[in-house]
Amino acid sequence: MIVRIVKLEFQKDKLDDFLFIFNQTKTKVSNFEGCLGMQLVQDLANPSVYFTYSHWESEQALSNYRQSDVFKIIWKSIKPWFEKPAEAYSTVIYFDGFSNSKK
Repeated sequence: MIVRIVKLEFQKDKLDDFLFIFNQTKTKVSNFEGCLGMQLVQDLANPSVYFTYSHWESEQALSNYRQSDVFKIIWKSIKPWFEKPAEAYSTVIYFDGFSNSKK
């Protein structure tokens, strides 16, 4: 499994535009073949910074998404609103404390 973390920093006046696009497309991404789930989180210290956190069955599944029309349309829409270039990391889980039962 691949965990993809992408840091997105937006121009302050484009945050609502980004959230509108995200809400319109989030199910297309999370339901994309090979995607096991996705989250959008916002930085507490800088509300212009968001991170997408997604799980993929394989590097090939992530690559298929990144080459898809869904990705290309989303990226084309939001890229002009970036304050800084996006940062993306493809990772594997070394330790998963979320899956532990905490009773």
